Amino acid sequence: MEPGNQIRVLEFLLLGFSQDSEKQHILFGLFLSVFVVTVLGNLLIILAISSDPRVHTPMYFFLSNLSLADIGFISTTVPKMIVNIQTQSKSISYAGCITQMCLFMVFGGVDTFLLTVMAYDHFVAICHPLHYTVIMNPCLCGLLVLVSWFTSLSYSVIQTNWVIPHFYCELAQVLTLACSDTLINYILLYMVTGFLGFVPFSGILFSYTCIVSSILRIPSAHGKYKAFSTCASHLSVVSLFYGTGLGVYLSSDSSSWRGMIALVMYTVVTPMLNPFIYSLRNRDIKRALQKVFARTLCVHRWEHRSKGFELTVIAVVG
Repeated sequence: MEPGNQIRVLEFLLLGFSQDSEKQHILFGLFLSVFVVTVLGNLLIILAISSDPRVHTPMYFFLSNLSLADIGFISTTVPKMIVNIQTQSKSISYAGCITQMCLFMVFGGVDTFLLTVMAYDHFVAICHPLHYTVIMNPCLCGLLVLVSWFTSLSYSVIQTNWVIPHFYCELAQVLTLACSDTLINYILLYMVTGFLGFVPFSGILFSYTCIVSSILRIPSAHGKYKAFSTCASHLSVVSLFYGTGLGVYLSSDSSSWRGMIALVMYTVVTPMLNPFIYSLRNRDIKRALQKVFARTLCVHRWEHRSKGFELTVIAVVG
């Protein structure tokens, strides 16, 4: 029999936030509300974009994919945490932990790449407006989205004590529990994460450097304001995503309360705020949402009147 580690891991323990039963009820209600708001908000963005032909443009195509990734991002971690709070259980199976870890990296990576692609879209629209429709053609847009998903899936596949001081399975924390030598894993983790974080962020910085340079050459103040306003929503989302992400990965102790707050901001709050940022600061999305609500209201009224008519007919016949 060859010597080696014969321990078979069946499950992990997620310590979560608090052991106080009273706080558990508050946390349950809070995270359930945030999850519902996030999913509904992003679904409304997807529905509004898909139902209104006026917003069938590259920017909104990327935005709908970003909303889809945000739904997956928060659905990877929060539902399990809600179930654990409700059932007073802290366990997660080995297969569940690995699945959660892989999906978290997939959707997080897609968010990163899509934000970069959207920055490139703004760069082409502002710096090369006459060639926009030629450059941002449907084939290129589809290819950019496919590359974003494929790269994120590849990254998650590459990266693929039983107590984790987190509310979800996070790769760096899982590696600390391994009994074998994980030096190569850590090297690969930080190299790939650094590369996938640095390259997209550099692309965003380059795009906005060119955008700012082009905007400053616009002679009218109104033209400058209009050009800057088109980028405001995207810049807000980028700042929120990278700001909270850096807070998580540069934190010296991610299991402390500060680290936990940074994790919640990154994994829970950011996906929830994205649809609000884009809907509140974007006239096209507002119009599309109003159109969706108007259709829903008309259908509801028609069904109500139809039921009333049916009841009247039945009463007369009877």
